[in-house]
Amino acid sequence: MRFRTLLLPFCIVALAACTHAPPRNPLAHWVPSANHDARRPILIVIHYTEQDSVERSLRTLRTRNSGGPVSAHYLIGDDGTLYQLVADEHRAWHAGAGSWGAISDVNSASIGIELDNDGREPFSEAQIAALLRLLEDLTTRWRIPRENVIGHADLAPTRKIDPGALFPWRRLAAAGFGIWPDPALVEDPPPGFDPVRALRLIGYPVDAPEAAIRAFRLRFRGLDGTVLDAEDLRILHALTAPHP
Repeated sequence: MRFRTLLLPFCIVALAACTHAPPRNPLAHWVPSANHDARRPILIVIHYTEQDSVERSLRTLRTRNSGGPVSAHYLIGDDGTLYQLVADEHRAWHAGAGSWGAISDVNSASIGIELDNDGREPFSEAQIAALLRLLEDLTTRWRIPRENVIGHADLAPTRKIDPGALFPWRRLAAAGFGIWPDPALVEDPPPGFDPVRALRLIGYPVDAPEAAIRAFRLRFRGLDGTVLDAEDLRILHALTAPHP
């Protein structure tokens, strides 16, 4: 009995060690190296839930939606409450098919943030304040470039419109997140300016140019539509032209 009592703590320690041991291929000799790191995200993607409550969104993000299992790293409630569902270093299933610049597997390279919003209401002050705090934390801890904050529609313009026309991109840019044109640089582009090439330079997938235009206009103008006007061209030029 005394032997069994003494053995129990050692068994618990051994089991704990096995639980946290790194995966090893039984075909190979394990010769560990310290020269490795966890997944390092380089992009942050903002979504809205398009649901009617944070409770329903928490259920969905822990189970599935009509397309199958879905998740995100964070969910921010309308009251500013912050929930984490997936560890930063793990790959959440939030982006789906799409790309941004040279990144084609967005889930593997990004952190997904869902905002409790049905897509028809303005985002609350508490929610945006919590988002800005989270963005400051994530970009600092993971050394994510602060301009690498995009919307779901930006990477998947043929499928998505979130975070929608009401999302305050200008406010995020004022806090240093995402991209926004410098008003002093917004001027008519030169002859021969190619707006589709400019969209590609920003990061938009342009296999379906009209969809990319729509996503661009939602983000930078808060307007729907698939035809670029003169102001759109000025903004595109300001975002992509080389400047001193």
